[in-house]
Amino acid sequence: MRVKYDNDDTTRPGWKFAEYELRGVPVRVALGPRDLENNLAEVARRDTKEKQSLSLDGLGDNIVQLLADIQQNMFDTALKFRADKSSKADTWDEFVQLLDEKTGFIYAHWDGTPETEEKIKELTKATIRCIPLDNPLEDGKCILSGKPSIQRVVFARAY
Repeated sequence: MRVKYDNDDTTRPGWKFAEYELRGVPVRVALGPRDLENNLAEVARRDTKEKQSLSLDGLGDNIVQLLADIQQNMFDTALKFRADKSSKADTWDEFVQLLDEKTGFIYAHWDGTPETEEKIKELTKATIRCIPLDNPLEDGKCILSGKPSIQRVVFARAY
């Protein structure tokens, strides 16, 4: 864990808070004279914008836990976003419709040949982004050629 002590008196606190938020600092700890008298620190999370007052006793341990919570929250948010922006297509028409009407990833069967991949790219400008490592094996038919496929791949169109 890295810490930066900002004792610059030429800028106001609000400017400093905004500056460090733009830099991506996940946790901000503000200490003022009254906070020190009360043995407290104001701790602000960047991901949820929540502020709380924590005791200076054990503050380091609390911030380590807070950083772990922030990491998990960001990960869960990213997974939900990906799931919300992903769709499955079983037919060519459904695939083209999803490409035109919805942004994000499309999981579709592909026969595994470079020729089919190139034809899909030529017709729709969509390319295979990846074949997920944890992809469940499921029998299906390629959306373009109709040949057998054992798993779905991830297609998307670059903008």
